[in-house]
Amino acid sequence: MADSMNRRDASQSTRCYILLLLLISLLGVFPLDVILPSVPLLARDFAVDAQYIAYSISLFAIGVAISQSIIGPLSDRMGRKRLLIVGIVVSIAGAVGCILAKSYASFMVFRLLQAMGCGCFVLSQALVQDKFSGHQRNAMRILMTSASGLFISLSPLAGSVLQQYLGWAGSFQVFVVLAIIVLVLALRLLQEKPTSSGSAGVLSSYQVLLKDRAFIVSSLFSCLAFACHFSFVVVSPLLLIEQVGLTEFAFSMVFLGYGLAYLIGGFVASWLNCRMEMQAQVGWGFALIGLAGVALCLVVAVHELGVFSILFPLVICTIGTTIVRPAATTHALGRHPERAGAAASLSNTMLFAFGGGVSMLVASMKNSLPMSLALGFIACSLAGLYLLIYLKGLERRQRVCDSGPIPE
Repeated sequence: MADSMNRRDASQSTRCYILLLLLISLLGVFPLDVILPSVPLLARDFAVDAQYIAYSISLFAIGVAISQSIIGPLSDRMGRKRLLIVGIVVSIAGAVGCILAKSYASFMVFRLLQAMGCGCFVLSQALVQDKFSGHQRNAMRILMTSASGLFISLSPLAGSVLQQYLGWAGSFQVFVVLAIIVLVLALRLLQEKPTSSGSAGVLSSYQVLLKDRAFIVSSLFSCLAFACHFSFVVVSPLLLIEQVGLTEFAFSMVFLGYGLAYLIGGFVASWLNCRMEMQAQVGWGFALIGLAGVALCLVVAVHELGVFSILFPLVICTIGTTIVRPAATTHALGRHPERAGAAASLSNTMLFAFGGGVSMLVASMKNSLPMSLALGFIACSLAGLYLLIYLKGLERRQRVCDSGPIPE
């Protein structure tokens, strides 16, 4: 009886832990994506050009990048719990400040404060590393990647609904509610468990990681796959609204369909996770991304652009992305379990920097947008497959070195 109750309590605790991780993934999406439909309204209320509100989005991304690069390594020394709690409290304070802001300048200050707090959400990857092992670890990351993609696909519709009923402050109000729920779960579920020695500093952790070529290559797998997804998200208004001619509501509905691709990708990735090693999963994922690029090239060359003709290649690409990212992240962070916080921060910073750079390059080719997107998919696929061959050679040489010289 006691054993049965203990197993039931452990199962319930695990479900709550998974809920915590999914809510953190949702909070990571909310401040950036849900606010997008409210940009014109914010510009009107603060009497500035919409371009200046767009600056707040860029400022937010910079703030998160700076914050997470410090929080990750510190969490290895201090534990995840207190840094996550402090970050959530700071992000709530920033969101409340944005709601109460009376001027553009004060809004920007509180927006930056919210971003600095949101840097703590990078700890979700380290929390997965701490809690799960083996195939469960990769399965959890597949679930988080799928959920994050689904959240992003729902963001335009959610932002429009919140704006209609609550105004531009609605996204900040819902963020505060969700953050409070995460705060309660974190206080209840998490235990402080530093993983590195007290002498390990931020710079020393990054130096160790940057010298590990296998870690860098595995992180680049995630960067290349994420760049494909992020490029489409960035250029989707230009492609679907301006070139295809969709209304804003129809655009939101298309994004719902795009979110279903993440669910399909999650099922495929889960199936492969039980049957293949990391390198095989990454290879299949990049093969699908390349196939999507070729399919989109054919659509541009021989078919008039339409919603379904564009979405079909994107669904294939998204499935490939959902296969690559969890497997690559698990391999990268698994190399340095004692520095999981620093590894997650460095990997995530690389992810957004690379995704932002590639998406800006694709968006700059506005006159040939579908073809530049297709060629971007193909380029990322070829680069990923090349790096996979390099990683195999690197690990083969490492095994030879570890085995030592052959005795005479």
